[in-house]
Amino acid sequence: MREISHFIDGAAFAGQSGRFGDVFNPNTGEVQARVQLATTGEVDQAVASALRAQQTWALVNPQRRARVMFEFKRLVEANMDELAEILSSEHGKVIADSKGDIQRGLEVIEFACGIPHVLKGEYTEGAGPGIDVYSMRQPLGVCAGITPFNFPAMIPMWMFGIAIATGNTFILKPSEKDPTVPVRLAELMMEAGAPSGVLNVVHGDKAAVDAILDHPDIKAVSFVGSSDIAHYVYSRGTANGKRVQAMGGAKNHGIILPDADLEQATKDIIGAAYGSAGERCMALPVVVPVGKTTADEVRERVLAELETLKVGVSTDAAAQYGPVVSQAHKDKIASYIQMGVDEGAELVVDGRGFSLQGYEKGFFIGPSLFDGVKKGMKTYNEEIFGPVLQIVRAETFEEALDLPSSHQYGNGVAIFTRNGRAAREFAARVQVGMVGINVPIPVPVAYHTFGGWKRSAFGDVNQHGMEGVRFYTKVKTITARWPEGAVEDSAFVIPTMK
Repeated sequence: MREISHFIDGAAFAGQSGRFGDVFNPNTGEVQARVQLATTGEVDQAVASALRAQQTWALVNPQRRARVMFEFKRLVEANMDELAEILSSEHGKVIADSKGDIQRGLEVIEFACGIPHVLKGEYTEGAGPGIDVYSMRQPLGVCAGITPFNFPAMIPMWMFGIAIATGNTFILKPSEKDPTVPVRLAELMMEAGAPSGVLNVVHGDKAAVDAILDHPDIKAVSFVGSSDIAHYVYSRGTANGKRVQAMGGAKNHGIILPDADLEQATKDIIGAAYGSAGERCMALPVVVPVGKTTADEVRERVLAELETLKVGVSTDAAAQYGPVVSQAHKDKIASYIQMGVDEGAELVVDGRGFSLQGYEKGFFIGPSLFDGVKKGMKTYNEEIFGPVLQIVRAETFEEALDLPSSHQYGNGVAIFTRNGRAAREFAARVQVGMVGINVPIPVPVAYHTFGGWKRSAFGDVNQHGMEGVRFYTKVKTITARWPEGAVEDSAFVIPTMK
């Protein structure tokens, strides 16, 4: 049985807890490895390593840190196929989706390659008589990230890329369900030239999370996961004096106005709702057609698309999506489907009976479709996080606008229309953090920022982009005045960066 260890101080680190978690192959349902689960002791050792490394890493000039990021990017690209295969084997998403997972993380690394520019401070000459005022951004110290199973490459790179580039060191606690890719990323970071201790990986469950939240030498924590845990992480971390950004759940809506390109909108919604088996916080599990005619046509078009949708093993290049991550998660999705039936919604397509020949023990679930879903139903209020699309019919633009605005989650939303005025008004008024206009999954590019509203995000600062730089640095402002006197002549030598 393959054993996945921690990665501390630049090397594999055997934990002493004696506790392990099973890592499954979702395609077959079989245990393929076991991962060590940390105690407070392993977290302490990772922090000690990160503290030692940070004292010198913070003194490395930004251009040299950027060179490490450039080399890390090159190495990840060179190992893309290997990383995608590992990711798919532990998560279940198809290979093309795994490569997208890695690529979106690399885009944040690309942003981090420009860190010498974004770290430049502000300067005012002559703010007073002989007085200049300037500011600088300095690293916080040791930072940590707690990441979910659904993006084991992208979300860690969102966090540690910016944190390390700005001069911090980092402790990553990835999901124990698919932990191998995060370890490989740490190995590649060392190969890229980062000193030992700059990036550490500690596996674990709640014990490791609490150790991170309580450790006095960890200055900032970034989290992505469910809203209940996000709230817990935010509350406990901030109570211990840490900076915390905690991204939670989502229930993203796709509003379809009668003038939309229904053919394109339907294809977009199918990909956004069922891609990666719906295991995305930016998935689009709710479609809101405006008007009965639009709703009836959208329903028929979705049904037609579902007939062509292929579910397969993660290595099947023709498959649109693969299995979900675990049997427990498959059972949870199935329970929500039954809940929807019990609440009175119309189950148009039931994916619970899906089975893939030769992979009967895999964690597969077919696409499901509900119509007649109403505001107030539990299945509408909560995040299902699976291949389930719900149709919520609206009679007017105002009713459609109210649905995402009044929902407990406010992560993302999309509107499909040819009407520029309607799109502009919707974007301005909707109470959601990220908006797509004829874009079904409105994940911002890496030099902008990612973050939702309401119970989708706890904390005041978003992920990556300039918001990420602000999160992982603190501003120091200097007011300087120099005594008057003779200026001595001195030799002038062109400075070089060696």
